[in-house]
Amino acid sequence: MSLVVVGSVAYDGVTTPAGKVDRMLGGACTYIALSASYFTPVEIVAVVGEDFAQADVDLLASRGIGLEGLERVPGKTFFWAGVYSQDMNDRETLTTDLNVFATFDPKLPASYKTRPYLMLGNIQPALQKTVRDQMESLRLVGGDTMNFWINDFRSELLETLKGWDFLLINDSEARLLSGESNLKRAAEKVRALGPEILVVKRGEYGATLFHDGGCFSLPGYLLDTLKDPTGAGDCFAGGFIGYLASRGVAAGAAPAAELARAVVYGSVMGSFCCEEFGVDRFRTLTRDDIEARFQEFQKLTAF
Repeated sequence: MSLVVVGSVAYDGVTTPAGKVDRMLGGACTYIALSASYFTPVEIVAVVGEDFAQADVDLLASRGIGLEGLERVPGKTFFWAGVYSQDMNDRETLTTDLNVFATFDPKLPASYKTRPYLMLGNIQPALQKTVRDQMESLRLVGGDTMNFWINDFRSELLETLKGWDFLLINDSEARLLSGESNLKRAAEKVRALGPEILVVKRGEYGATLFHDGGCFSLPGYLLDTLKDPTGAGDCFAGGFIGYLASRGVAAGAAPAAELARAVVYGSVMGSFCCEEFGVDRFRTLTRDDIEARFQEFQKLTAF
């Protein structure tokens, strides 16, 4: 069951208590696609500049990720740089150079339009809606958003959410979008906007799933080594939708057990991301590693 992922492919500069990397492969689309590729075939829609390295193209291709929708245009690739706090729960942005991403206009190859699964990364809501409207036979569609879109593009975002089956946001975004401080009431209001499935990501404290069948909460995974949390939320998204696509899950008929497993696989993929800088953990990660950590979650949550 093929998955189309739309979003940013970028370069990041990151400083954490574990070290510093001046330039590494990043971007929401990159992390989502790499994570999801362990579960289902993935194709991406993104834009990069002339400086995008062949080695990074090769890494994506090595995971079987379809690159027909990766557009290369004159200019430089989107670049972000930031510094994380000592506990890595907060970060300060030092540089945001949109470069070619500033004029990103997602172009879907004809073959992508018939794919059954769509994950929309954190881009302008109008662009997300444009992509969704081009898809012809979706079984499940959803994505991510952020405070900036919620505050400054609210009406556009609300119109976009009407066409989604799932939404992945953090707890502060859920409260901002709903106007409710209580997370359960916030979830009810957010789900009333369109997405029947809501996952509220809570960083190191885990995630909570809300859907018609109730809710499911999962604690965070306790890592021995934490080097860089960049992209962890996007890797969560990749594991979540990648697993659902692998199981053929459709909107309106998503079994509660499958949704819960998708949250676990999302948490597994997010935890692996943090073990190395950028996408480096995906250079060695195997499906056996993923299944072993899934089993750890089962033991962790059994009582």
